[in-house]
Amino acid sequence: MLATKRYEYLPIDQIEFHHNLTNHRDLDRAKVTHLEKDIVTNGLFEPLVVWERNGKEYYLVGGFHRMEAIQGIRRSNPGYFDRVDVRIVTGDPDEIKALNLKLNSDRVDTRITDYFQTVIYLNNANWSKDRIAEFFDKSISWIDDIIRYAPLTTELMREKLASGELSWTRAREILQKALKAPAGNEKEIIENELSRPVRPVLKPLPFQITIKRLSKSLGSNPKQTFKVSTHDLYALLVTLRGKNVEQEHIDRVRKAFPVLWDAD
Repeated sequence: MLATKRYEYLPIDQIEFHHNLTNHRDLDRAKVTHLEKDIVTNGLFEPLVVWERNGKEYYLVGGFHRMEAIQGIRRSNPGYFDRVDVRIVTGDPDEIKALNLKLNSDRVDTRITDYFQTVIYLNNANWSKDRIAEFFDKSISWIDDIIRYAPLTTELMREKLASGELSWTRAREILQKALKAPAGNEKEIIENELSRPVRPVLKPLPFQITIKRLSKSLGSNPKQTFKVSTHDLYALLVTLRGKNVEQEHIDRVRKAFPVLWDAD
């Protein structure tokens, strides 16, 4: 069972890297540089997360940018951070692999392709869809779509999904069409669909316009309320940020907060 075993001040040389536990992204060098300066000035406020396996084996699970920053500090300042604050977790390999992704997915900009390998791995490891969904704080249908469609995605499709050029909604539509095609024509269908011009995605509302419309609504109907879910709030924040916005985010916000779209 996944659990935090203890917090400790651990020699940094004891922390190793495991081939199944990665950062899921290339390291952001600008972020590493910023962290080096911050950690030297203020210390390590957030402990690294490490997995204790077989007693005294410690593998990094979360905090890859912080670890790289600390290693940079140590190269410039021998003797600094010989020991670091860590949160030691225990669990079976499946749970640790899931935690590794979860710690990355807690960032707002996590791409859906980051989930593919781990969700499928956990499903094959006999995790129920309910358990996977609860662990990642996602809907069961969202997990089900990944299990069903992710194995069918081509390399080009995954690249377009990762870059934001292709939405997950559109990818599912393409794969559904390919599944209905005669046997042997699936790849051709996918390639043809990907070569078609990208459908324009509705642009999210600029923040200032959103404030203006909400303010006008407050003036005309100050007691109006909205019944929304966590997913609705997440979609609203993503659309306001204006980065990696998918059509399903726009559709959800339109339904949950119509006043932000229909008022002038």
